[in-house]
Formats: sequence, C-alpha cells, structure tokens
Amino acid sequence: MLRSLGQRPVTGKDEDPRVTELRTAVSRLRRELAAHPAEFPDRAIAEDELAALAAMATGGIPEIPRLRRSLLLIAGAIGSMSALSRGLSDVRQAVDLFGEPRR
Repeated sequence: MLRSLGQRPVTGKDEDPRVTELRTAVSRLRRELAAHPAEFPDRAIAEDELAALAAMATGGIPEIPRLRRSLLLIAGAIGSMSALSRGLSDVRQAVDLFGEPRR
C-alpha cells in the first residue's frame, strides 16, 4: 500500500491531502458503525456527526473548531465501543492534521 511507504494516493485533483485523509477516515468509520450489530443510546449522534464531517470534507477545507466539536461528540457517543476504536482513532488523526485553530 502506498501509505506504508509514506506516499499519498493520487486523486487526480488538486485536493488538500488532509481533506482526502479526513474523507477516507470518516467513510471507513461510517461503514464500520453501519455494520456494527449492537444498538447503543448515542448511535444516532455518532451517525449525525459522521455525516457532518463527511459534508465538511466534501466542501473543501473545513473549520477546525467544528471538526474538533464533531470529533468530541463522536468520541463521546462511541468511545466505549472497542470494536470501533481503530476507526475513531483514524478520524482523530485525520482531524489532527488540520492543526490548532487560529486565535
């Protein structure tokens, strides 16, 4: 896989690689969540926030405070689900690529 060699996949666009990474991580976690058989009280919150992150990634460079807010809500909603911890970690790492918000 290209990422193991430190290379980025070619998208054919002049897209920010951080946005590509975010979109990939969010998509993966959404699929994992959809396939997860257990129902839990905050599942709808996680699904809504993942949809919001996907929309932000589609719209270009997202707002960093909004990214972090969504990440916190998702982590709170599915943080105790060990089966989803890898996907959640990937989303967190993708959000961290955007750095700290400007003050």
